Amino acid sequence: MVVSLAGRDMLCLQDYTREEIETILKTAEMMKIWNKIGKPHRVLEGKTLGMIFQKPSTRTRVSFEVGIYQLGGIGLYFSANDLQLRRGETIADTARVLSRYVDGIVARVYAHKDVEDLAKYASVPVINALSDFSHPCQALADYQTILEKKGRIAGLKVVFVGDGNNVAHSLMIAGTKLGANVVVATPEGYEPDERVIKWAEGNAAESGGSFELLHDPVEAVKDADVIYTDVWTSMGQEAEAEERRKVFRPFQVNKELVKHAKPDFLFMHCLPAHRGEEVTDDVIDGPNSVVWDEAENRLHAQKALMALVMGGIKV
Repeated sequence: MVVSLAGRDMLCLQDYTREEIETILKTAEMMKIWNKIGKPHRVLEGKTLGMIFQKPSTRTRVSFEVGIYQLGGIGLYFSANDLQLRRGETIADTARVLSRYVDGIVARVYAHKDVEDLAKYASVPVINALSDFSHPCQALADYQTILEKKGRIAGLKVVFVGDGNNVAHSLMIAGTKLGANVVVATPEGYEPDERVIKWAEGNAAESGGSFELLHDPVEAVKDADVIYTDVWTSMGQEAEAEERRKVFRPFQVNKELVKHAKPDFLFMHCLPAHRGEEVTDDVIDGPNSVVWDEAENRLHAQKALMALVMGGIKV
């Protein structure tokens, strides 16, 4: 069956079926192979990508700029100060104007509503490169990495330890759609959004996976195939940093915690890491860590996504 995602927005992985997510992952695997053997794949020759970044970035900016170049297109980077948004132009008007110039829009924003408004008023595909609610591109790279290392996703125990944030949301959604047994361990009061919990439970019932929310990290990581964590304080939460360090201290991923996982568990982190806070050096630099492969796969997963939604390839 041919799956065409041409013209689709990618705001949240809940909008995509299991088959569509698997199509992106298969395409990412193909893109990575082509990249490694030096096979040209300029499937977006002459296309232009507009990239709106309200938040600074390393992996997201570099991977999208390199990715669109390798696909034969060009990326235009706009910080918040580069656009008329800072002078009061609405997101709707910005979306309408950019749609006359570019073939796709990537947006890394604070509020999820901003990327929703971009998609509502743009006539070209809009890709969410991070919002306060969702980080779909990260989750695609995460599950590409798990698939590479483990050979499957369905049936694996994928455990997220830390804040129930945007990264946790996308990991939950994609994992439960793909048949994984997803566990999230957070301090009380820092749980994922209720909507996402309901989505994950519904996805799991359909895929044969499962979802569990716990408040004990030791119980959560027992026999884990994957342990994932993220920073305790995200951009925009700096005023809460000291309080969060106290609350999240028992949720640090360290050598004592990971003893409860399977011996061949994978350690994952979306990066940047605050070493000594959410994770210790001996874990992130240890033999079970796949964070650098995970970071690289942002490039391949996003190339696959761009190629599919911007009309360069059908699978």
